[in-house]
Amino acid sequence: MFKKVLVAEDMDSINHAVASVLKELNIPEVAHAQYCDKAWLLAKKAAQDGQPFELLICDLSFKEDHREEKIRSGKELIAILKSEYPDLKVLVNSIEDHPQTVKELWNSGTIDGYVCKDRRGLMELKEGLLKLEKGETYNSPSIQKVLNQNNLLVLNDFEINIVKFLANGLTQDQIEQELKSKNIKPSSKSAIEKRLKDLREEFNANTNPHLISIMKDLQLI
Repeated sequence: MFKKVLVAEDMDSINHAVASVLKELNIPEVAHAQYCDKAWLLAKKAAQDGQPFELLICDLSFKEDHREEKIRSGKELIAILKSEYPDLKVLVNSIEDHPQTVKELWNSGTIDGYVCKDRRGLMELKEGLLKLEKGETYNSPSIQKVLNQNNLLVLNDFEINIVKFLANGLTQDQIEQELKSKNIKPSSKSAIEKRLKDLREEFNANTNPHLISIMKDLQLI
């Protein structure tokens, strides 16, 4: 079993619950970080001391407070740590189960397991840890069900960019010019209008600002 584990989670209750699972598995050294920047610093120090963490258990969303953080999400933290420490195993432990988020993380090659925080979350966390320790991958059943959907919604660069530009206050005329300058196709105003309409329907959004809010909450933009 893993000897040294880093947990990046901002909620005390979840930290205590995860700690109980790790204790049950007799993992001797566990460090907790409620901020992504702190998690990165802990990982960096451990590596410099010649005793790097073997596993990162990481949430995806961290609530902002008075602290100014450079790394603002679990997704960013995972990408940074995996680029610096390729041998680090990563187990996502999150309530987020949107297909786009799950698919992107697996396609990125940065994670080894994905546990959904639900009623069986702690049991599945334990199952995931046992699988990863054997060199296997793991998904909670609910996450695997999401990945197995035939109609899985995965956004492309065009869709993500038009909503990002909209969120930054650009008009549709300006978005058209930005897409053309980045050689992203399609780029016509009519294509932008049509896809925004489709996205509003797919995400059950009443307006473009509502769509932006939903996609921000899902960390898609």
